Amino acid sequence: MSGDTEIELHSKRLTDLDIRRLIRASKHFYEEPVTAYLSDVFVHSNSAVGIVYGHIEPGPHGRFADGHFLRTSDIRFATKEGRFWVLTTLNSRYVVASFKRDCGGRASFRSLLQSAQLCRH
Repeated sequence: MSGDTEIELHSKRLTDLDIRRLIRASKHFYEEPVTAYLSDVFVHSNSAVGIVYGHIEPGPHGRFADGHFLRTSDIRFATKEGRFWVLTTLNSRYVVASFKRDCGGRASFRSLLQSAQLCRH
């Protein structure tokens, strides 16, 4: 088994569940400002990969515009705030609205938590 992860790079149609989770995540009060919300998240090489929504700085060319794939820098901390995981990198905080269902999203996140001791309460 190789360590490769395959991603389809075409647009993703949000399911009703995805939309509900993103709305709930965006309405929650967080302890510190949030950079963006991520959907369909999985972890690869200590980074989260997902589809970005509500990024505070989408960039001049829309690099972080809604619906685009985003790979975070290395995750430094992971905290649970309410029903959502918040991932802290060097300069950003991302809320995980949902994990990727068919690619081991939640399992890859649990593996990261166990191996790196990233939880902060």
